Amino acid sequence: MEVATLAGGCFWCTEAIFKRLKGVSSVVSGYTGDTSHAEAIQTTFDPTVISYEKLLEVFFRLHDPTTPNQQGNDVGTQYRSAIFYQSEEQRKTAESVKKRLEDAGVYKKIVTEIVPATTFYPAEDYHQDFYTNNSYTPYCQYVIDPKISKLLAHYREDVKSEFRQ
Repeated sequence: MEVATLAGGCFWCTEAIFKRLKGVSSVVSGYTGDTSHAEAIQTTFDPTVISYEKLLEVFFRLHDPTTPNQQGNDVGTQYRSAIFYQSEEQRKTAESVKKRLEDAGVYKKIVTEIVPATTFYPAEDYHQDFYTNNSYTPYCQYVIDPKISKLLAHYREDVKSEFRQ
């Protein structure tokens, strides 16, 4: 098993997406990035089922990597886009995926930080599995539901069967 630590705005959104992927055994919402923390998820995954590269492809597609310190209406440094790599191999993969997307013109300038992982602090219990426990709330319906629809539209074959709608 390997660990991926990713920040793509509100961790409720990224947690809801990544827990649906085959090969992902756990997703924990939390904070990382030392004194200038970011809302992030720490994902444990089986690289024989889903590669780190595939996780990053999903990550880039399902949030906006071009807006510094903002995802939608969530504004502040805690909502920045960042990849916190656990190894040199992860760093190289992250740089490669980012460059490939930039070279292909998929996005305007990508501002996603690629930095070494630091201490990860799990968020409070009420933040864990937020979408599962609160899918009826307006935030989940207007912000997270469209991301899940996008996940299914682009990565259905990578989604666990119990999450295919």
